[in-house]
Amino acid sequence: MIRRLMIIVGLLQLGGSAARAQVERVWLTHRTNDPSRLVVNWTTKEPGDSMVRYGRTSEYAQMVRIDEATELHHVEIPIPVKDAVCHYSASTGPHRSPDATFKAYPTDELRIAVVANWHGKPDLGAILKDDVHLLLTAGDNIPGLWQRCGPGQQDCITPYCQLIDAYPALFRSVPFMPVLGNHDREIRPRGDRPPAEPVYDIEATAFRRFFALPDDEWKWAFDVPEFGLRIIALDLNHISDQGTTWQTCHPFQRGSPQYQWYHNLMGRRDRMFIVTLYNEKNSSVREQEGRSWHAMIRLGTLAISGFGHFGERAEVDGFPYLNTSLSGRGDKYPDPESKFLASEDNYLLLKFVRGSGRVTVESKGLDGAVLDRMQYPGMPRRGE
Repeated sequence: MIRRLMIIVGLLQLGGSAARAQVERVWLTHRTNDPSRLVVNWTTKEPGDSMVRYGRTSEYAQMVRIDEATELHHVEIPIPVKDAVCHYSASTGPHRSPDATFKAYPTDELRIAVVANWHGKPDLGAILKDDVHLLLTAGDNIPGLWQRCGPGQQDCITPYCQLIDAYPALFRSVPFMPVLGNHDREIRPRGDRPPAEPVYDIEATAFRRFFALPDDEWKWAFDVPEFGLRIIALDLNHISDQGTTWQTCHPFQRGSPQYQWYHNLMGRRDRMFIVTLYNEKNSSVREQEGRSWHAMIRLGTLAISGFGHFGERAEVDGFPYLNTSLSGRGDKYPDPESKFLASEDNYLLLKFVRGSGRVTVESKGLDGAVLDRMQYPGMPRRGE
């Protein structure tokens, strides 16, 4: 009897350990500037190895494995094809995620969705219907860190796990490249005046730990060369709080690493389309450093912010500054150059048709209705 009880207890313990090792959530990102490589990410409650099987069918044909034991898994795989659906499955130990698919990048029309202010969990079925190849944000992907993790916890990823859990079909099928907002690194309550300790983790430890993104991760650039496209993510949010315990973003003044990095990228002129993303009021960004930020930004195609809780299109010197928000029914404070303004929960859909020389930009309600539509030309590349 004693031996039988010991066997039962052992089996229960083994079963509990196996359950903890289950692949809990899966999401896709890019951590290099190369769109032919994709990162499969997932978590487990217990450390283990990381393996991704992938191929053109659910029988797979290839595999990438990392033997290091971890609870947060990032495995990069090559995507050698275009215009195809690829299958994959993530595994740790004997446990595998169900077969999932993603679209390799196209050769005809590239569709990109941009969202911001992800404080709630709205229905994003319209984005899935748009059949996008890439999902971007303009900041504030979570309500904050301290509410779920406790004050001062810089590396707690619980709120990001909850974000992935809310949209499993979206994140396991569409590469996700988020941009930082102030809420993404809020480790203490902000309060009415700057407190003694920093409210925000400027280095965005949890964000950078959770997502596998290019460059410094708090700022990054990503190219899709076939469409002449470069996407640039800046760390601009609550810029008026620089130098206080409310400071949230990296320095952006002339001579700072961020300013110089962006200046160098914009001066290359090797892409037809450049989309700049950040989480600050557009009119405030334009005025920084003697309007030199506006001068740099307008060398591109368009700028997108998620600072305000509304949809907007402003045009300054012929250049479009857009705002988008999944929580789009907040107080409106229009840009002085606003041409379109809407109190609707909204997202942006960018469509690039290869060879057209133009990008179509639609502001869409969460029911899929088009609120605003514009087209913008690309720029001649250096030497053309």
